[in-house]
Amino acid sequence: MEGITQIAITMVCYMLVVIGIGLFFAKRSHSTTEEFFLGGRSLGPWVTAMSAEASDMSGWLLMGLPGVAYWCGIADASWTAIGLAVGTYINWLFVAKRLRRYSEVCNNSITIPEFFSNRFHEKSKVLLMLSAIFIVIFFVVYTASGFVACGKLFSTLFGKSYHSMLILGAVFVLLYTLIGGFLAESASDFMQALVMIIALVTVFALGISASGGFAEVLERAKEIPGYLSLKTMANPQTESGIQVIQNGIPQFGEPKSYNLLTVLSCLAWGIGYFGMPQVLLRFMAIRDAQQLTRSRRIATVWVVISLAAAVLIGVIGRNLYPIHERLISATGAENVFIVMATDLLPGILAGLVLAGILAATISSSDSYMLIAASACSKNIIDGIAQHKNGKSIDDKTLMHISRITLLVISVFAVFIAWNENSVIFTIVSFAWAGFGATFGPLMLFSLFWRRINRSGAIAGMVSGAATVFVWKLLLKPLGGLFGIYELLPAAIVSSIVIIVVSLITAPPNEEICKEFDSI
Repeated sequence: MEGITQIAITMVCYMLVVIGIGLFFAKRSHSTTEEFFLGGRSLGPWVTAMSAEASDMSGWLLMGLPGVAYWCGIADASWTAIGLAVGTYINWLFVAKRLRRYSEVCNNSITIPEFFSNRFHEKSKVLLMLSAIFIVIFFVVYTASGFVACGKLFSTLFGKSYHSMLILGAVFVLLYTLIGGFLAESASDFMQALVMIIALVTVFALGISASGGFAEVLERAKEIPGYLSLKTMANPQTESGIQVIQNGIPQFGEPKSYNLLTVLSCLAWGIGYFGMPQVLLRFMAIRDAQQLTRSRRIATVWVVISLAAAVLIGVIGRNLYPIHERLISATGAENVFIVMATDLLPGILAGLVLAGILAATISSSDSYMLIAASACSKNIIDGIAQHKNGKSIDDKTLMHISRITLLVISVFAVFIAWNENSVIFTIVSFAWAGFGATFGPLMLFSLFWRRINRSGAIAGMVSGAATVFVWKLLLKPLGGLFGIYELLPAAIVSSIVIIVVSLITAPPNEEICKEFDSI
């Protein structure tokens, strides 16, 4: 009991520090909508890099990814991690600088929907509205994944009901986001990125030590059919979702095959980066585009170390806890990081390490909520006002609307997260596919193809989003070829539609082309 009390005290202290950061930046953040939503384009290279990765990874990194590795081996987790690492580097290398310059030239766009709309010199604002609507839809789902992580963390630690802990976590994240805005969020995300990577490396090192060395971990893992293979996936035998235990030994069936399509499906996670608003906004917010080279190096190193540690923690956890009451289902396996931290560390240190999960959840959820609020208030509501009255809503009113929007988003996210058997990895994968296919191809073509026009942009965005839903809900259950991750086919469909529609409709006007050439 004493250890749990120490963990609770440590985590409360951590939450107070995060709130303190929000209060420090509150006055500046609430001065204008540009400050609240983009921090006045004042971020340095370290904050840009670390806050981008912290807001990107979420509780999925410390719970979802280790949970997948623990439950079914390294194939799914490793190929996904490789795709994410490569996607991170390519996104920073090719998209970051051009988007930073282009967004400023496009009427100083401070949101992704604004950038798309200004890029094509929209008058009717259809692209702006559609972009904002899709952002709200997918970020509500994303926010739900963060709330699930909070609920599982507090419930596992303190033995309270999942639902009460879910609401507690949601209230905290909401209050923090209301206080701080983008600048506070980015500053705290920098700190939280440090906490996350320290937590991962610490638990990894302690797990190796407790297992008797890495060689011992590998030897034990080899006993599970298909567990260490990148070509097969371990197959836990279950009854009613719970792994079967016989004579004290967890049972596994024949490994599941892992073909080329499945590999490509996992690697496709990397494609998603080109459409992730929480990352793209950091590119737009940096003080100087030339500093993005340093940010790219920082971000890439952080991602590679964090992803590798997360996957290996799952493998080490399977060695340390082949049978554990909290880890005997696919959803329960996502607690492996929590179990290892509480077992291997004394109370205060365990609290600091577990603050990594809280850090991941806060840093992501506040980003999701803030971007969704900006899309709803600044792009949808203000866009409607401009269309009807010919003038924008004043900053003060927009700030009030944004706060109300944050509250509504939180309520919907809690509703989605209410099922305590929700698997974080599954929730995140759907939202990731949504953003990757809806905005990824459109972002790349907008930045690098002169011939793309507004019609192609709208058609590509809608077709990408529609394909994600159709593939996930109707085609994927059929299995076989349709069993691949919905992001890959949806991104391909979106790209083809963008090209075809742009070519068969009128080219962009001379002013748009000159603007593109200047970038």
